[in-house]
Amino acid sequence: MDSNQPSCHCCAAPRNPSPSETGNPEDAAKPEDFASTAARPRPELQNGMVFIPGGEFWMGTDTKEGFPADGEGPPRRVRVDSFSISAHAVTNAQFQAFVEDTGYVTEAEKFGWSYVFHLFVSDAVRGRVGSVPAGTPWWYVVNGAYWAKPEGPDSSIGERMDHPVVHVSWNDAEAYCRWSGQRLPTEAEWEYAARGGLERKTYPWGDLLKPDGQHRCNIWQGKFPVKNNASDGYAGTAPVHAYEPNGYGLYNMSGNVWEWCADWFTPAYHGVTSTVNPRFDEPTGSRSMRGGSYLCHRSYCNRYRVAARSKNTPDSSSGNTGFRVAQS
Repeated sequence: MDSNQPSCHCCAAPRNPSPSETGNPEDAAKPEDFASTAARPRPELQNGMVFIPGGEFWMGTDTKEGFPADGEGPPRRVRVDSFSISAHAVTNAQFQAFVEDTGYVTEAEKFGWSYVFHLFVSDAVRGRVGSVPAGTPWWYVVNGAYWAKPEGPDSSIGERMDHPVVHVSWNDAEAYCRWSGQRLPTEAEWEYAARGGLERKTYPWGDLLKPDGQHRCNIWQGKFPVKNNASDGYAGTAPVHAYEPNGYGLYNMSGNVWEWCADWFTPAYHGVTSTVNPRFDEPTGSRSMRGGSYLCHRSYCNRYRVAARSKNTPDSSSGNTGFRVAQS
């Protein structure tokens, strides 16, 4: 990575074996274990899908705000076929339905831990935090943190059923898709949808971060990583329908939680993929993520722009990573 470009510290560190982990990753359920349930889309999960007509658009960017080492450009004309994408990220309620129906156990549960942002950890849990990843001391290895207990054993999602599910790995998201008869969007589909019909704009709504002084997304407000004044209304995740949708009726395509995409990640994406329905399928060890999260801030990680990209290993999970679904 270019030494002048900061790493994406608002993303979680990749999952590495922790001395405190209690599970065996080899025991984790695989996405293909749920393939037989995806013979046809589940009707009860189709509400909220938005049809996106196929077309061409300018994908990528070469602006000075970008991170060249991430492979955000050069921009090029790309064509995608028509598809549908969920209006919002998969919620805790939706993921709970999947778990109750299948008995699926997420990778965070199998490993026994997940990454939690330090300001969200209670005093009781703080004293039992495992190792802290080098370079990102704000990410705590919290034993017992997973989608239903997002800040650790003493937390719950009881008041957050309409918030995006977090602590889901790429493999977990893929398992959900196989159960629901859906799939993860490609990076090209995600960006095309996020732009909402606008061409070459920075955000889903235009080039100004706060048009008319109004917050349009859930990102960090304050001095990272010690003070978030939450002037946009939320310190952590926001409800999936928070803020105004983009031109296609899609919510939170910028900020809130990172969203897994179908592609493997490569910085060479724009130079090695087709200009028609591009998708990078060569294994690289990391899967692509889009959209940024509530931890992103212009001062160090403005990856809540629609052309921005990031990555993590497919077994990694954190309190700011979720996903939305698509259909051909």
